[in-house]
Amino acid sequence: MRPLLSGDAERGSITPYALIFITVLMLFVGLAVDGGAKLRAGWEAVGIAEEAARAGAGQIDRAAAYEGQDFVVDRGAAVRAARAYLSATGQNGTVGIDGPNSIRVRVTVTKPTWLLSLVGISSVSMTATATADLVSGVERPSR
Repeated sequence: MRPLLSGDAERGSITPYALIFITVLMLFVGLAVDGGAKLRAGWEAVGIAEEAARAGAGQIDRAAAYEGQDFVVDRGAAVRAARAYLSATGQNGTVGIDGPNSIRVRVTVTKPTWLLSLVGISSVSMTATATADLVSGVERPSR
C-alpha cells in the first residue's frame, strides 16, 4: 500500500454542494418538463369538456319544435351525445342539464410524469368544466 499524498484524500468524492446543486437542477428540470404535462392536461380537459357540451347542446327536442314550441334541448339525447363524445376521447366525466337549453360537462384529464415520478409524483391532472347553451336564430315558426 502506498501512503496518502496531500491531494489523494479528496480523490473520487463529491462535495455536498455539487450534490445539492444537481438535485435542485433536476427538480427544476422536472418541474419544467412535468409542468408542461400539467398544462397540456389542462388544455385537453378544457377542449374535451367544451366539445362534449356542444355535442349535447345541439340535440334539440324535435317533437316540440315541430309543434311550434320554443327550441329546447332534448335532455336524454343531450346526455347521451355528451357521454358518447367523452367515451370517444377515452375520458370519463360528468354530464348534467342546466335548464331547458343548457348542458354542463366536467372532465378530469390525467397525464403521467417523467422526472417527478422519481420523487413519488407519478401523474398530474387537471379538471375543466364547460357549459354550452342551445341558441337558435329561429324562435318559432311564423304563422
